[in-house]
Amino acid sequence: MAYKLMVQGTMSGAGKSLITAGLLRIFHKDGYKAAPFKSQNMALNSYITDEGLEIGRAQAMQAMAAGTRPLSYMNPILLKPNSDMGSQVIVGGKPIGNMHARDYFAYKKKLIPDIMSALHRLEEEYDVIIIEGAGSPAEINLKSDDIVNMGMAKLADAPVILVGDIDRGGVFAQLYGTTELLEPEEKARIKGLVINKFRGDVSLLDSGISQIEKLTGIDVLGTVPYVRLDIEEEDSQSDKLNMRQDKDGTPLVRIIRLPHISNYTDFDPLMREETLSVAYVDRIDELSAPDLVIIPGTKNTMSDLEWLRKRGLDRCIRDLAGRGVPVIGICGGYQILGQRIEDPCGVEHGGVMDGLGLINMVTYLMDTKVTCKVRGRAAQPEGFYSFASGLELSGYEIHMGRTSGDEAPFALIRDEGSDEMGAYREDGAVRGSVLGSYMHGLFDSDEFRRKLIEALYDRGGYEMKDDFGLSQKAYREREYDKLEEALRAHLDMDRIRAIMGMPNG
Repeated sequence: MAYKLMVQGTMSGAGKSLITAGLLRIFHKDGYKAAPFKSQNMALNSYITDEGLEIGRAQAMQAMAAGTRPLSYMNPILLKPNSDMGSQVIVGGKPIGNMHARDYFAYKKKLIPDIMSALHRLEEEYDVIIIEGAGSPAEINLKSDDIVNMGMAKLADAPVILVGDIDRGGVFAQLYGTTELLEPEEKARIKGLVINKFRGDVSLLDSGISQIEKLTGIDVLGTVPYVRLDIEEEDSQSDKLNMRQDKDGTPLVRIIRLPHISNYTDFDPLMREETLSVAYVDRIDELSAPDLVIIPGTKNTMSDLEWLRKRGLDRCIRDLAGRGVPVIGICGGYQILGQRIEDPCGVEHGGVMDGLGLINMVTYLMDTKVTCKVRGRAAQPEGFYSFASGLELSGYEIHMGRTSGDEAPFALIRDEGSDEMGAYREDGAVRGSVLGSYMHGLFDSDEFRRKLIEALYDRGGYEMKDDFGLSQKAYREREYDKLEEALRAHLDMDRIRAIMGMPNG
């Protein structure tokens, strides 16, 4: 059986995902085969595994930090909100339907066999499993049917460490209040406390740490400093969506901050480039003179298209495209660029809605979800995107629509794992300065991204800067190592190994 530890937090955003990733990195570097597990995740930022199955982005990131490939059973249940009161429910990497929150709450305990089957598969293949909780274990209105915090710890028979966020203030109240709201047998599972995101002189915490240990009867295993990391997130409330990185003398890239934006990590590679000024925007006045406009993916294409119209952003984007400004739509953004969207199955709104009309393509929303990793090459686009001709590309698709028309395709791709050389199919469309594609991860391609930047410099008459960033793979590895170093230096890893029942030394 694998050694197990569960990381829970006093609230959302306490740092569970990164603490989990850092611990996995440590065990990986120490020679163990380590894996993440999260029984239930709620996120619009997802990932497609090699098997073509969908999981939360955080578990994919954690698996990569652990030096292993992401697998569907690392996150057996994924909820993707598609309204204020409902979500698409994905089990074992595949959607089983949409559910209202109350209906899912009544249904979720039926998924315990799926959760345990996934955990057992990991136990058979890995030496160490770090289990991540969700939100807080002290949500007293949800505890009776919990399958992701203390309920999961009991199912897995795993010890727990509890993480509190001092950066938001009130960390001692967080830790004390959380432990006091637990049942005695639940509190007994907590074997250590962690104070996360500390800035300043750690000795100033000494008296508070002594008191919280006396009050709770649980030792503090470390105080982790606030570490500036650029590691992929999955929370739609991420600070990245409010970032503005304007650098003198560089092209302006503006990404539309859609209400139901999904997979915004597509654009992290652009934000990492010192050669670009990148910002998420949602008002016309923020689109005054961009060099590139991007419409991202969305979990509700028709609703977000209506939102664009209400804000007048549709007219603004059409006007910019008419003046030759490059416009790129990814996934739902690609659908928005077309002539119309038809929803005969009621997947979203139902009915028919006109798109922006920038490419001559029509999308039919269907109740069958496409999830696959893809690989191929750019076709031979003309005009602004001619720089991409023949470039090798890879990424993944997650969508519930088919788009067709008579535009020149952007790329020729095939599903990864396909051995049929004739299995290539067309992806996307290009017309003038407008490009649409279903391919998430397009900007992860170092060559495509750099040639795009060069084309933006050339079109805008900017003086070219020769300071491209690291390759995306090298960049991620560097950030994982920074996280590992911080945790090794500030957590009592000997105590953590003892809590897990592991040998030390």
